[in-house]
Order: sequence, then structure tokens, then C-alpha cells
Amino acid sequence: MGDVFAEAGRQLGRPRAYQVQVIGIEEGLLKSSSGLRLAVDATVRNQRGTIDTLLVAGSPSIDEMAGGAELHAWLRRQARTVRRYGSVCTGAFVLAAAGLLDGKRVVTHWNSTARLAAACPRARVEPDAIYLKDGKLFTSAGVTAGMDLALAMVEEDHGRELALRVARELVMFLKRPGGQSQFSAHLAAQTAERSAMRALQDHVLAHLRDDLSVPTLAARAGMSERNFARVFRSETGTTPAEFVENARIDAARRLAEESDLPVKRLADAVGYANVDGFRRAFARRLGVTLGEYRRRFVR
Repeated sequence: MGDVFAEAGRQLGRPRAYQVQVIGIEEGLLKSSSGLRLAVDATVRNQRGTIDTLLVAGSPSIDEMAGGAELHAWLRRQARTVRRYGSVCTGAFVLAAAGLLDGKRVVTHWNSTARLAAACPRARVEPDAIYLKDGKLFTSAGVTAGMDLALAMVEEDHGRELALRVARELVMFLKRPGGQSQFSAHLAAQTAERSAMRALQDHVLAHLRDDLSVPTLAARAGMSERNFARVFRSETGTTPAEFVENARIDAARRLAEESDLPVKRLADAVGYANVDGFRRAFARRLGVTLGEYRRRFVR
């Protein structure tokens, strides 16, 4: 993110247009998960002056680093006065612990969306977004999505033309096409708790070319269609039809990466008789066309 802000300042002819500070809980050096050490400019105890934009970074050890009452109180105070605040990746869990995500649309890394939704049920977690803005709250998906977020902030502050110049200089999309699902194994967060529903999900994943309509699946589960649909949604957070489509598109995504199958054979391999329907479902689920996906991810 610092690169985006630094480049924005350079393009403006004001290198210090965005002054980045590292604020820690304690004094000393912060050690990142990669071993990189960052000097702390201030702590929550001795930080002085106004903050324009406050962002909480994520970490693989975010549960241990979510902080205690002192940090949460400081964040709540700052949130009332800063122009905007937010998080990068799993930094959203710190904001959640401080009570700053309630009633908000938020996003975090795809692998943590279900956990964030459980930890903060009053937030509206949107699993496919790259970044989101809800009022003065900004949240982003993964670490590099923080750069997308920073670019959006530059655009908000100085307009599209400058943001586009920064994006070109840094070889970035001004607005990245598609959502997180093009990068994620997005079925991971849809595993049912009951063994009967898990077994049915396993059947779907192993028989993508079969008839996987609701009547057929309900019969296999020994339930009425209405009760099956209700139980399935309660257990997985999605409808049977959505799960089947996700499973088929996820399999198609992997096949597209691993083979050069033409689109008709690709569609057939995952249970689509209609190629146009397959193309529409692929674009709907992943936010990009099959052709664009292959250009981006297939060597």
C-alpha cells in the first residue's frame, strides 16, 4: 500500500502528500510474518496529532494479535475522529473485536470470511469482494488487495486521472476485474455440519455430470424437496442449486488451468449440456469470462 501512496505523491509533485506512520501496541520493532522488521513511529499510548486514514494490518496470527481492551478503546476513539478507517486482510478481526464492524458491509481474505461472519454476526461479510467501502469504513480482501484499496483511496482523494496514472506506473489494474472467487477454493466455506449433508455434498463433488437437480438430491437424502432445501441451506449457508453450480464451476476452473480442453468438452466434463449456459455461469461465479480466466492464469 505504501508504494501506491508514495507514487500518488510523486505524481502530484508532493512526495509527502501521504505520510505513512507505523503505530504499534508497544514500542520497539514490529516483526512481520516474513521476518521483516518495521520501526514503530508511535504507539497507541503515545500517538499524538490527528490521523486522516487509519488502517489495521492483518496477520496469520491475528487471533493472538487482536489486542485487548486498551487497543480496542483507542480504535473506537480514533474511529470517531478520523476521516476514514479500515483493515487489510485479516485486520478486520481486530476491528470486529473493537465493535467497529457492526451493521457494516465488510470483506476479508476468502479463507477467513466464514470465520469473520461467525465472530461478528452483526456485520455483513461479502466473501467475493476485493475491497469494500461502507461509509468511512474501508476493508480489503488479501494483502495485495490492500493495494487495490489504496488505489481506490487515491481516486477518492484526487480523481480518476491521477489514480489511473498511478496504476499504470505500478502495472496495476485501476479496477481489478472479477472477485476473490477466481483465486479461492470457494467451496471450502460451505461444508455442512451433519454427516448426511456432508455425504450428499461429497456425492455432488464426485458426480458432477449426473442429474443434480433438487428433486434428485432430495430423494437421495430421503427428504421432501422443501425440507431438503431448508436443511441444506441451514447447514451450508447456500441453496442446493448454488452449491451444485459452485462445484461445477470450481471443477471447470481447475480443468481450465490444467488442460487445454475446448469449451464444449470442458462444459460437458462438469455437467453442462448447454455451452452458453456454462459460459454464463462461469462469468457469473468468477466475475471473468472463461477466455479471460485462461489468459490470466494458464501458462
